[in-house]
Amino acid sequence: MPELTSLEKAKVLIEALPYIQRFNRKIIVIKYGGAAMADEELKKQVIQDAVFLKLAGFKPVIVHGGGKEISRWIAKVGKEPEFVNGLRVTDAETMEIAEMVLNKVNKGLVQMVSELGVKAAGISGKDGMLLKCGRKLSNGQDIGFVGNVREVNTKIILDLLEKDFLPIICPIGYDDNYITYNVNADDAACAIAKALKAEKLAFLTDVEGVYRDFEDKSSLFSELHLSEAKQLIESGVMGGGMLPKLSNCIDAIENGVSRVHIMDGRIPHCLLLEIFTNNGVGTAILGEEQE
Repeated sequence: MPELTSLEKAKVLIEALPYIQRFNRKIIVIKYGGAAMADEELKKQVIQDAVFLKLAGFKPVIVHGGGKEISRWIAKVGKEPEFVNGLRVTDAETMEIAEMVLNKVNKGLVQMVSELGVKAAGISGKDGMLLKCGRKLSNGQDIGFVGNVREVNTKIILDLLEKDFLPIICPIGYDDNYITYNVNADDAACAIAKALKAEKLAFLTDVEGVYRDFEDKSSLFSELHLSEAKQLIESGVMGGGMLPKLSNCIDAIENGVSRVHIMDGRIPHCLLLEIFTNNGVGTAILGEEQE
């Protein structure tokens, strides 16, 4: 790729200006997971994007997963990872491993943000009673210590934002009896975004966005309004991991989040491209009144 001239660089910055004005001091929840967590260069770029957003006047909140790393550690102790309908079956030993791994991932991300000169605070859903859970069933089947978020106490996040920290959250919560649960990171990010009434919720995934037909790459939606997203689900064309993700998007929009973005975390600096450019990348899901 040819290097941009000084004038072209200036034009790029000016293109970002209306977005900086519009979303200044607004909360953006970033769900970070998938391949972008496994590749060190992509991980660095995602963290650079989050730091850029923070320094540009936004209020980013990162909610991260760690599924591949959890599976790796489970294999190390001689266990076979087990999934039911895409959800990890989590017995007591697996729960212990998951919490250990997620906290390790969490502090690694905190370190990366700190190295770029921004204050970060890594917390789990246990801290400040952030994520109150119940047991989540998979089509009526008990899959162990998998949590369904019932209540979000946003005070600790808002306190950290007020003190100019970038909160980084790992999806562990507990119930009324203080039993620990592993929470799907998409579910946790959606619940947190709803509770914060976030301006944006961004899902970094391993696909380019939402397709009408996944086999037809020209059928990618750049924008979907709420009614269109509902029609897609009702039509039965959505399959695999996109169905629960799109359902989470609809839930978020219906509960106060202004817009949700589904984007390919494997694209370098996808967050900046989606938020600061006219064309963007991925799919933006909007409320009916949004443009």
